[in-house]
Amino acid sequence: MSYTGAAGYDMSRLDGVRRKRIIAFLIDFTLVLLISFGVGIVVFFLGIITLGLGWALYGGIIPAVAIFYSGLSIGSRAATPGMRTAGLVFRLDTGEKPGFLQGAFHVILFYVTVSFTGGLILLVTFFNSRKRLLHDMLIGATVENE
Repeated sequence: MSYTGAAGYDMSRLDGVRRKRIIAFLIDFTLVLLISFGVGIVVFFLGIITLGLGWALYGGIIPAVAIFYSGLSIGSRAATPGMRTAGLVFRLDTGEKPGFLQGAFHVILFYVTVSFTGGLILLVTFFNSRKRLLHDMLIGATVENE
């Protein structure tokens, strides 16, 4: 079933995207936490070696891991591992291949907008035809089925 919406966009590429994005987020967030745990062990030993100075890095572990995780995975494969598992892909509106910066800014904007609005900003997806979230629109991208 293929149907086109505004500006000739193939809307069938968006079937089930909201549900799949939730699944992808849960997978990605779990992976970020697991990687962060491993980095936390390294920081623990770094703190011992630096007589406690390295432990100051603990506050930035999860944000740094999330930024590199999204930047590297979207930049190299146009999807995070969670997106690939859910059958989704990250596409720029320009048709160009997304790079590290698009992936990194995508996750930064996601966490900033969700933090400042208490998650209410996620309702934006119900009010636009391409089921995009605010951070998708700011980056100029769409998350769609492969």
